[in-house]
Amino acid sequence: MDIRRLDRQVLLLTGEVVSRVKADHLRLATPCADWTVYGLLRHLVSQNEGFAASARGVGESWAVWRDGDLGDDPVGAYEASADEVAAAFAKDDVLERRFPLPEVGEGFGVPGRIAIGFHLLDYVVHAWDVAVAIGAPWEPAAELTTSALRVAAQVPDEGRGAGAAFRRRIAVPNDASPDHRLLALLGRDPSWTPGPC
Repeated sequence: MDIRRLDRQVLLLTGEVVSRVKADHLRLATPCADWTVYGLLRHLVSQNEGFAASARGVGESWAVWRDGDLGDDPVGAYEASADEVAAAFAKDDVLERRFPLPEVGEGFGVPGRIAIGFHLLDYVVHAWDVAVAIGAPWEPAAELTTSALRVAAQVPDEGRGAGAAFRRRIAVPNDASPDHRLLALLGRDPSWTPGPC
């Protein structure tokens, strides 16, 4: 599996969804209970910047993971951050480089290959969060869903819940689609519908 190629695909998938966001969408609720569409877009920009900083070896500080600024152009801010993280992930030795991930824990770090897998998982699912909130299509390629399912299946049940990076898994029927199984593994209800904040 070429994790960097897949990650570039998921940045494009998320970018396609984000490109549909209009000013009147920004206050809408999302499946991420604490975030409006605006807050979720800011999170996506912050995460891209944080992962890029970690790829460059300067991602230990919480500030680089939380300073995402949408300015007056949320779509442009996302695109710039996506370009930044894609360039950082493209470096020759990035797959073996240690990525600090302070969101997981102080001093926590993983090899680049694993960190990029986390990034891929985050963006496949957050693309759905934005899409369902604004009524846009979300159609990840099968290989993106398969790869994200592999990563999601490894997220332990311990430490999930309110305020954590992942919510508790929810049950879906045995014949649920891979996309729905992925959402449920990360605590999202595939039947969630949008509404105003």
